[in-house]
Amino acid sequence: MKHILVTGNMGYVGPAVIKRLRQAFPGAHLSGFDIGYFAHCLTGTATLPEHRVDTQHFGDIRKFPAALLDGVDAIVNLAAISNDPMGNAFEQVTMDINCYAAAELAKLARERGVGAFVFASSCSVYGFAEGGARREEDPLNPLTAYARSKIETEEHLADLGADDFRVTCLRFPTACGMSERLRLDLVLNDFVAAAIASGEIEILSDGTPWRPLIDTQDMARAIEWAIGRDAAPGGFLAINAGHNGINYQVVDLAKRVQARLPGISININENAAPDKRSYQVNFDLYEKLAPNHLPQVDLDQSIAELCAGLQGMNFATVNFRESENIRLRVLNRHLEDGRLDSDLCWAEHKRVA
Repeated sequence: MKHILVTGNMGYVGPAVIKRLRQAFPGAHLSGFDIGYFAHCLTGTATLPEHRVDTQHFGDIRKFPAALLDGVDAIVNLAAISNDPMGNAFEQVTMDINCYAAAELAKLARERGVGAFVFASSCSVYGFAEGGARREEDPLNPLTAYARSKIETEEHLADLGADDFRVTCLRFPTACGMSERLRLDLVLNDFVAAAIASGEIEILSDGTPWRPLIDTQDMARAIEWAIGRDAAPGGFLAINAGHNGINYQVVDLAKRVQARLPGISININENAAPDKRSYQVNFDLYEKLAPNHLPQVDLDQSIAELCAGLQGMNFATVNFRESENIRLRVLNRHLEDGRLDSDLCWAEHKRVA
């Protein structure tokens, strides 16, 4: 593998992916491509994570320069409006970036002779799923714009996969863990931050919904596998990426944080309306195809690393849900200050006559 391009590398997951790829492919040229919405949202790091790439490009994936694909062997597409609140606030932009731009990039990549395309999809496509853990062939029930964008992208990509263009859609569980660009709008990360800052975890639901979780380091392991996987079982593959021990109920996540930080309280909203986003996921296929790239960071390690990272930063922001650790807040502030327009494009500087 001579040249790997990672789009959206300057977000929450990107630093872990670049670090892993640098270790796995030490001789490869690593390129990043990012629009830079969250480039300034650094947490607990003394260096810019992008020092690990050979080339960093800045741009909008909706206007991707095809020339950047010359000589590229593999693409990892992380670029996305990356959660339900942002997807609901910017529904059309979410489709444009997450789906249409990703599909166009894959089309360009195939035309330019790129050999592998890895798409960061999501287990949220299962939405509300009763009756056991969901397998890849089970019906999908996306409940949000974000989830719908992922499924529609998979449908576009399915038409592009071929023996000489391996397309892998990794349906990731909910991400968690420490990062050099930490997000606190993820369930486990939120619980740890709340516990440290206020000594209290507030569960907005009744605590019963199911979620599978995966640490960013293990997402990076899965991406490494997808880049180099065998062509079998075909040019296109959509697969649940994880293992069968990572399905949790929300209340159990809070209790595991409480076990790490004794003395904190847990408040459950017993009268909350049911959270329809509840699903368990079956990872048998991934365990079969990627036995050397299964998740290795267990829940307690993710919690411990989050605690160490936040405490090392002297984190004490009780109102952290209004901070730049919440991605929707960052976008809204860019908009309020005129840096972005309503399509989430960087506003042009106006010349003063």
